[in-house]
Amino acid sequence: MSLLARRFRGFLPVVVDVETGGLNCATDALLEIAAVLIDVAADGTLLRGATHSYHVKPFAGANIEAASLAVTGIDPFHPLRPALDEKEALTRIFKEVRDAVKLHGCKRAILVGHNASFDLGFLNAAVARADIKRNPFHPFSSFDTVTLAGAALGQTVLAKATLACGLDWDSSAAHAAAYDAERTADLFCRVCNFCQPSYLAAEKRARELGWHDDNSGNGGPNSPVADESSP
Repeated sequence: MSLLARRFRGFLPVVVDVETGGLNCATDALLEIAAVLIDVAADGTLLRGATHSYHVKPFAGANIEAASLAVTGIDPFHPLRPALDEKEALTRIFKEVRDAVKLHGCKRAILVGHNASFDLGFLNAAVARADIKRNPFHPFSSFDTVTLAGAALGQTVLAKATLACGLDWDSSAAHAAAYDAERTADLFCRVCNFCQPSYLAAEKRARELGWHDDNSGNGGPNSPVADESSP
């Protein structure tokens, strides 16, 4: 089992950020989506990987709030905006995610996001609208960097958490899906790397309990790590 698959019980963390026309995933437009892959060094340190980002055309009948556009600065109907239909944008991103899942020997991807339920909600709504059958992401579980940063750093705002852990933040670039996803990925990696000693201690304890070994990563049928279908 690969280092990344072992670290997250067979799940591949993929950071997703969306920019939207409002807060309601059922009615409001998906306008940008970015996915950032997570890589791992030989010593188990997590690293930000490749970014895949697309402008998205509003779906037919989508609601778009002026207040949301004022925050993001997006003009959804600008003639030079290189936007794709939802299905095409998701298909391209999902291919990259599936390739990474296979590369790292994982079973499926799990979304990482800052306020992850928001991003996952818009992702799932777009998947349903586009009638996409092969979604590599877990449908309801996620890793939320708001929670992780709150616990590790005492900060829950992305900009403040990023600065608090020693990373840079460019306010002029914020509220673009690719930039926010990359900063979220950096934050996720930094917090997970902070936790590496406790993870290694817990992994040692898991072996002592017979939950997994070096070959399979799984225990017996009653093992807490035997079922990789949910976190």
